Amino acid sequence: MVRVFKTNITDTNLADEFIDSIHLNFSNYIANFDLEDCDNILRIESFNNEICRDSIINLLAEKGFYAEELPD
Repeated sequence: MVRVFKTNITDTNLADEFIDSIHLNFSNYIANFDLEDCDNILRIESFNNEICRDSIINLLAEKGFYAEELPD
């Protein structure tokens, strides 16, 4: 399963911190950012489980950032 999110994260160091946080909280997820995309894409992949969309959105929101899942 793959989910793609539009974010307002533009800083590479901050993106790296969020990737570490995602991997720490969700060990089955593989996450990466594409900050060169106009939507500052966060892509999350999981081979074992469903990806909890709300948990990802809330994780970013707790730090004051925005995430919105993009349609397929």
